[in-house]
Amino acid sequence: MATGQLFSKTTQALFYNYKQLPIQRMLDFDFLCGRETPSVAGIINPGSDGFQKLFFGQEEIAIPVHPTIEAACNAHPTADVFINFASFRSAAASSMSALKQPTIRVVAIIAEGVPESDAKQLISYARANNKVIIGPATVGGIQAGAFKIGDTAGTIDNIIQCKLYRPGSVGFVSKSGGMSNEMYNTIARVTDGIYEGIAIGGDVFPGSTLSDHILRFNNIPQVKMMVVLGELGGKDEYSLVEALKQGKVQKPVVAWVSGTCARLFKSEVQFGHAGAKSGGELESAQAKNQALREAGAIVPTSYEALESAIKEAFDKLVEEGKISPVTEITPPPIPEDLKTAIKSGKVRAPTHIISTISDDRGEEPCYAGVPMSTIIEQGYGVGDVISLLWFKRSLPRYCTQFIEICIMLCADHGPCVSGAHNSIVTARAGKDLVSSLVSGLLTIGPRFGGAIDDAARYFKDACDRNLTPYEFVEGMKKKGIRVPGIGHRIKSRDNRDKRVQLLQKYAHTHFPSVKYMEYAVQVETYTLSKANNLVLNVDGAIGSLFLDLLSGSGMFTKQEIDEIVEIGYLNGLFVLARSIGLIGHTFDQKRLKQPLYRHPWEDVLYTK
Repeated sequence: MATGQLFSKTTQALFYNYKQLPIQRMLDFDFLCGRETPSVAGIINPGSDGFQKLFFGQEEIAIPVHPTIEAACNAHPTADVFINFASFRSAAASSMSALKQPTIRVVAIIAEGVPESDAKQLISYARANNKVIIGPATVGGIQAGAFKIGDTAGTIDNIIQCKLYRPGSVGFVSKSGGMSNEMYNTIARVTDGIYEGIAIGGDVFPGSTLSDHILRFNNIPQVKMMVVLGELGGKDEYSLVEALKQGKVQKPVVAWVSGTCARLFKSEVQFGHAGAKSGGELESAQAKNQALREAGAIVPTSYEALESAIKEAFDKLVEEGKISPVTEITPPPIPEDLKTAIKSGKVRAPTHIISTISDDRGEEPCYAGVPMSTIIEQGYGVGDVISLLWFKRSLPRYCTQFIEICIMLCADHGPCVSGAHNSIVTARAGKDLVSSLVSGLLTIGPRFGGAIDDAARYFKDACDRNLTPYEFVEGMKKKGIRVPGIGHRIKSRDNRDKRVQLLQKYAHTHFPSVKYMEYAVQVETYTLSKANNLVLNVDGAIGSLFLDLLSGSGMFTKQEIDEIVEIGYLNGLFVLARSIGLIGHTFDQKRLKQPLYRHPWEDVLYTK
């Protein structure tokens, strides 16, 4: 594996299994280092495609999302690093798939718990095909000032403190990702910082070893010294011992194997990593440290002395002229995310939507301040929910029951009316529920169901101005306006609409006042003198009675009533009610498996 440098300032990666935060951290590091192009070329999210919006400095960018590894590699042939954030269940299969892609050179496996047998197969394939695996169970790696994998090195503040935004002279490798963050800081305090750092992961069988990377660092001219942090368990460090003895490493190596405290325990000790398990004297931290010291590595007497050992080795190289002082630079500030800035009180950002009817931010949703649990526990009905969401208050029970009666009476009026007909034809064309419903709803307007608001508006204006039915009707006639709420194609003086009668009966029984309905009935008496079918229809009944509900309940001001009528609340009641029937007709046609509808020729007048 030896070769040399793995990454550069132009390295790009494919990121498997979309994770917003680690990708954004990579892009923020790119910006900090002054990269011209983002290090993430594409995202692989199995089964998905499109784009994910992220930030590259202050600029918002769209990173392509691909459904498969193959598709991503074909779309981004220059991306040669595969960062695998898959779970331990699928990490092996996806990593093997990536290794088999000719464009992929390095695979970083973040997941812990990858089965050892799978890890062995991945390692065998990678070594046979001259590819590099970092991990499993790794945080990744970083080349200072050039490229980093996922969450390596932690937050931007830590990266700046560790001077990782520009290259230093130290090559660092460890098993532990967490300790690598600590060591980046330590190395930055006593040297000019790291050039490249790798955490190989704490599994028993890592994809690449400590010695693999030390030998690689030895071939990188910019790396002047190496720091190694091992741990008890396994024999990986002994391959480094052999490399040192054989003279394969010509640069200073400062090393420490942690876990010396294991001897204080009477029984075998298992530390956090799968591979950090004391398995006899040879695998102890003391034995490894001794072997490394005898092979020529600089090994301190304790972890506490490691920092001093690194400093002494670095200072010696400076004295010998092998390291020239790094010209320090000031990295550009990373723009702060809006959410973070708002939370910290640094900025004020205007909202884009105002909502006064519901709130879903707490433990449970609230309708006009009433918790969902209260709505269920106190037996609220559909009318109560409508009163909360539409009128922002709890109306008396007789009002909410009237709303429910309106919904029930207007839910359907057979398959022949325009709305139902449209939904039926659409359903029979094989369209989905929403398309069928919408095609029916789109017919609602001045001639079908949409006259409730107009009826309320005109009846209210006429009644409030004390116009006689004659003055009202004849005045509308002069304006060329049909009286909304009056007239029916089927119903007449002798064939009254039962729905209208039921609504009137309920209002007479429960409403404190029915003056607007009584006015509508007076208008009906006058219009019937003109034609037998100019009866008060269900639109007129609901429109006039809703005026009585709003004014008689004492819960609405005159201005609020005018606003409700003007906005179109009452037509909303018809839309809501008729949706029930239109959905029913859609299901009915699909259940009956009706074929595509074609209007019969004999029902069409063909003429020139």
